Order: sequence, then structure tokens, then C-alpha cells
Amino acid sequence: MEIILFGLLAVLLVFMIFNTRKRQKQMKAEQEEKATKTVPGVRVLLQGGIYGTIVSYDPEDLDHPASVEVAPGVVIEVHSQAILRIVEPKDIVADDAELADDDTVVEADAPVAETPEETRARLDRDADEK
Repeated sequence: MEIILFGLLAVLLVFMIFNTRKRQKQMKAEQEEKATKTVPGVRVLLQGGIYGTIVSYDPEDLDHPASVEVAPGVVIEVHSQAILRIVEPKDIVADDAELADDDTVVEADAPVAETPEETRARLDRDADEK
């Protein structure tokens, strides 16, 4: 009877170890993917629920603060680990979207999104003016 219990304990330990390793690999892959996608001009969601655009980010030194533009001309510094995720264009839901008769989305006075290059150029112009 004791042998069966020890065998069951060994199986559970092996399962736990493999499951933990698998999860660690997934987390590492997610962190690496986030680090490669986090470049200036990309829209991000911060831990506090604030959306912004990356101005500067150093993926090598995570203790160095990342600069995030939350409104035109308003740049804040946050800890680089406060970046929760990259916001893909499909993730953005237009608040002013209306449904037409045939269930297509019609934008009502939606602001035109800047490209990362346009954001960088605007920030450079603002910095030169100051």
C-alpha cells in the first residue's frame, strides 16, 4: 500500500515540475514578444488602464523608465514593467461608432490616428520648439 502512495506522489511531483516548466517557457516567450513589439510609436495599455503611445523604451534596461505620450504634448514616465500590453488596431473600439441599417460600422467624427512616424516627427517638432 505504501508503494502505491509513493508512486502516486512521484507521478504528481513529475507532473507539477513539467507543468511549471511549460508555464515558465510561455511567460518568457510572452515577455520576449512584448519587448520586441514595444518600440516608439506603438499604442500601449498601461497597468492603470491608461492608453498611450510609446515615445522611448529600453528593452535591455527594464529599470530605466519608459516615456509614454498619453495626450498630444503630454508625456509621462512610467516603469517599463507598467506596460501591460501592446494595443493592436483591432483591439481599439471606436466610442463614436454607429451601426447603419445593414449593420456596418460608420465612424462619426472619429479622429485620424497618427502613424508611428508622424508621432515621432510631431514629438521632435514639439521638442525643438521648447
